[in-house]
Amino acid sequence: MHCKSVESFPREKLQTAIKEINEYNPDLVVVTGDLTENGFKNEYEEAKRFLDQISSPKMIVPGNHDTKYTGHLIFQELFGSPVSFMMNKELALFCANTARPDKDEGRFSLDQMDALAKHLSNLKGKVKAVAMHHHPMPIPDTGLERATIEDAGDVLKVIHNLNVNLVLCGHRHRPWMWHLGSTTLVFSGAVCTPKLRGFFENSYNIIDIQNDRIEAKLKIVGGRLVDFREIVSRPATPSTTESTGKWCVPSDDKTEVYTLRA
Repeated sequence: MHCKSVESFPREKLQTAIKEINEYNPDLVVVTGDLTENGFKNEYEEAKRFLDQISSPKMIVPGNHDTKYTGHLIFQELFGSPVSFMMNKELALFCANTARPDKDEGRFSLDQMDALAKHLSNLKGKVKAVAMHHHPMPIPDTGLERATIEDAGDVLKVIHNLNVNLVLCGHRHRPWMWHLGSTTLVFSGAVCTPKLRGFFENSYNIIDIQNDRIEAKLKIVGGRLVDFREIVSRPATPSTTESTGKWCVPSDDKTEVYTLRA
C-alpha cells in the first residue's frame, strides 16, 4: 500500500478497501511495498495504524519510497525483516526485498536468489510463489522502462528453474498479468493514491488458489471485480465511471495489496 503523505492521501478510499478486505476474510494479505512517500517515521506510523486494522495475517515488503531517508530502518522496527517466508498446506511464499536505500531501481541479489532456492526447492504439492516490490518484466502503459530489477534476467532464470507458479509485484502502479511458461506474474495497482497509470481506479488484487489452479482478479475499491483477462485484452483509453455500466479504464494505484485465499 502507499500512503502518499499523512496529510493528503485519501483515507476514505483506504478505509473502504480495508472494510472490503476484512469482509472477504482472506487467508493472507500481501503488501508489495510503498507504504510511505518518503520513508518518514510519521508516514510509517500512519501506514501501520491502517494495516493493523486488517484482521488477516499479513506479509509486507518495502518499496523504493519506503527506503528513502533511512526509512529501511523504520520498516524493520515496525514490521520486522524485509525478507520472509511462509508455508501452509497449499502455498509456499517467499517475500523478497528488492528496495535499496535512496534508489528507485531495485535489485534481488544473489543472496536472496540462494535463499529463494533453499526455500522452494524440492517442494511437492504446493503452489510456489514469490512476492517483491519491483518488477522483473516490463509492463505496458507505464512509459519508458527504467525500473525493472537490475538482475531481472538471473531472477527469471531462477524462477523458471524452480518452477515457481506465481509472482506478485508492485511498483509501476499498473495492474497487469503476464504468463511466462508455467509462471503467472501478477502486477498490482494501488489502493489509495491518485498516481495511476493505464488503469485509473484505485484497486487491489484477489488471488484464489485451489489445488494447482490460480485465479487472479482485480477489485476496484468500492466497485466491481474485474477479471485480469479483461484488463489485458482492453486498450487503456479514457472511459466513463463504473456507474454508467461501461468499461472503466484499468486502474493503477500505489497501494499495492494482494489478498490470497489458499
